[in-house]
Amino acid sequence: MADITIIENAADGAIAEWLEGRIAGALASRDGPVTITVPGGSTPFPIIAKLLEADLDWSRLVVWPGDDRIVPEDHEASNTGKLRALFEPAGAEVVTLTIMEQVPHFDLAWLGMGADGHIASLFPNTDPQLEEPRRIIRLTPDPLPPEAPFDRISLTLPSLLDSGEIAFVIRGQDKRDVFDQAAAGNSDLPVARLLAGAKQPVTCFT
Repeated sequence: MADITIIENAADGAIAEWLEGRIAGALASRDGPVTITVPGGSTPFPIIAKLLEADLDWSRLVVWPGDDRIVPEDHEASNTGKLRALFEPAGAEVVTLTIMEQVPHFDLAWLGMGADGHIASLFPNTDPQLEEPRRIIRLTPDPLPPEAPFDRISLTLPSLLDSGEIAFVIRGQDKRDVFDQAAAGNSDLPVARLLAGAKQPVTCFT
């Protein structure tokens, strides 16, 4: 059972401060790069904007999208393009997901979750497995979300679990109910499978 801390009604600024503390701690703990993975969708980008106000050595930060839509990076649906526009002016590196990329150990895996229990682009129809040998996969959600009807590329459950800490930001009671059921072991949705395999601390901001 995952060690889960729930932080209720967290404002974007408070989440950004928490993330700043985690990144600062990792930067202080060693020389070399600090690597995180971050979610797409609309929720994270205001938090990221606040996070980037922090006085950190951004040149040592490497940012991986947890997933992306298979579109050009200048397309409005590209998570990678949006992350580049935010992080690169500060000096951080943003990675483009590819099938051949060597996925590192993440200092922090920051995730969102859909109302159907998907995380990254691991939708229920894709049947993600804790024993998945691949670190990155291409897949097609079914049904395709109407707001983003594209094939996807995504980190797998083992990649996301290869992290020092996991954080969720979940907005809305419907998603909270899904998360609570997953945390209790009462579902087999992708988020439940991730939590079942989590050995590291998990923090969920609502």
